[in-house]
Amino acid sequence: MADPDFDVLILGAGSGGYACALRAAQLGLKVGLVEKGKLGGTCLHVGCIPTKALLHAAEVADQTREAPSFGVQATLEGIDVPAVNAYKDGVVSRLFKGLAGLIKGRGITVIEGAGRLTGPREVTVDGTAYTGRHVVLASGSYSRSLPGLEIDGERVITSEHALRLDRVPASVVVLGGGVIGCEFASVWRSFGADVTIVEALPRLVPAEDEASSKALERAFRKRGIVFRTATPFQSVKATDTGVAVTVEGGDVIEAELLLVAVGRGPVTEGLGYDEQGVAMDRGFVTTDERCRTNLDGVYAVGDIVPGLQLAHRGFQQGIFVAEDIAGLAPQPIDEAGIPRVTYSHPEVASVGLTEAAAASTYGADGIECITYDLGGNGKSQILKTQGFVKLVRRTDGPVVGVHLVGDRVGELIGEAQLIYGWEAYAEDVAPLVHAHPTQNEALGEAHLALAGKPLHAHS
Repeated sequence: MADPDFDVLILGAGSGGYACALRAAQLGLKVGLVEKGKLGGTCLHVGCIPTKALLHAAEVADQTREAPSFGVQATLEGIDVPAVNAYKDGVVSRLFKGLAGLIKGRGITVIEGAGRLTGPREVTVDGTAYTGRHVVLASGSYSRSLPGLEIDGERVITSEHALRLDRVPASVVVLGGGVIGCEFASVWRSFGADVTIVEALPRLVPAEDEASSKALERAFRKRGIVFRTATPFQSVKATDTGVAVTVEGGDVIEAELLLVAVGRGPVTEGLGYDEQGVAMDRGFVTTDERCRTNLDGVYAVGDIVPGLQLAHRGFQQGIFVAEDIAGLAPQPIDEAGIPRVTYSHPEVASVGLTEAAAASTYGADGIECITYDLGGNGKSQILKTQGFVKLVRRTDGPVVGVHLVGDRVGELIGEAQLIYGWEAYAEDVAPLVHAHPTQNEALGEAHLALAGKPLHAHS
C-alpha cells in the first residue's frame, strides 16, 4: 500500500477499539481512532460502568434496610433517583476524562464523526477518506428488540433509557432473564419496585451452569422478584397507567414499564462492510481465532464478532490485534477462559465449562463435580450471604469449570480464572494458603474437598 495515513486505523472507540489504539501506540505504531460518539463506547457510558454504579447504590439500599439485623439502627427513607444518577454520572465522567487523557497522551489521532468502510483499507469520515496499513472494525452493539416490539423510550424502554430514568417505577416487567435483565430486576427490587421477569428459555441466566440458575431463582423468589421462565412474549399495549404485556398462554401482566433486555445486536448495518466484501453472518463479522476477517489486513474485535458480548473480551481482543499487527505473535484468546459475572444480588460468576458442556465434551463419565456451600464459609456468614462454589473437573484431571453464586463472588473470579487458565489440578490448589476469614477461602476449601481431603465439606 502506498504510504497510508496510519499503521492502524480503528473504526469505533469502545472497549475493543480504544484498547487496540492504546496498545498499538505503545508499540510505536501510528494510530487513527474513528468515533462518532464518546470515547469509551457502550461499556463506559451506557453499559458496565453506569449499571454497576446503580447496582452498588442498590446494595447500599439493601444494607440500610437490613441494618437492624446487624445491630445497627438505620432506616431507609427512600431513594433519591436524581442523586443516584449524579453519583453514577460522576463515576462515568471521571473515567471518561482519564481515558481521554490517556488517548491524547499516547499521540493517537482521534477522528470525530461517523466512519464508513469505503475501501479494503479505507475509512471515510464526513467526506474525508483515511487509509490504514491495517483496519480494525470495532463498531460495537446496540440494544435489540423483538420483531413487532416498538421501543418508545417512555413505557417500553431499553437499558439505555433505564439508566436515565428520573424515578423508581412502581412496577416493571423485564423482558429477558439474561445478565442485563437480572441486573436491572435486582436494582429495581432493591429500590422498592415490583418486578416480573419474563424469559422464553427454561431458566434465568440460561448461559450459566444449571445449578447457578437454580440458586439465583431461589434467591430472587425470596426477594419477591417474580419470574416466569419458559414463557415467550407475545405483545404489549399501552394502558392508562403504563403497559399490559401478554405472554404465551394469554396471561396479561400489567406494569408501569416494560424493559426490553433480549440481548444486544451488532452495529454493522450501513457501515460499508457488506459492500467491501467483509464476510458476515446475521449482521456479525466472522473472524478466525486471530480476529482476522476474510479481507487481508482487516481485523474485527468486540461485540460485532460472534461470542460473549463482554467489555473485557473486546478489550483483550483489541490488545491481541495490536500485538499481532506489531509482529509479537500473541497467543489466541481461549473464549471459555473469559470470566462471566452477573452483578445481581446475589452475584453469579463463572469461568470455563458448565457441567453440561463438560459432559458433552468429555462424556458424563469423564467429569467430576463438587459443590461447596458458602454456609461453611465464615466471611459469607458475616455478610449473611448464601451460595456455593461448584467445581467441574475432568476425572483425575484439571479443573475445567468454576461456578460461583453469592454476594461479592464476582471478586473471586480472578483466582478461579487462573485455576482454569493454568489447567490446575485440585491437588495444585489445595496446598495454597487462603486468608481467613475471606470468601476466597471457599475456593480453597472446594479444592481441598475435590482433592479428597475436605475439612468442612462432604466429598
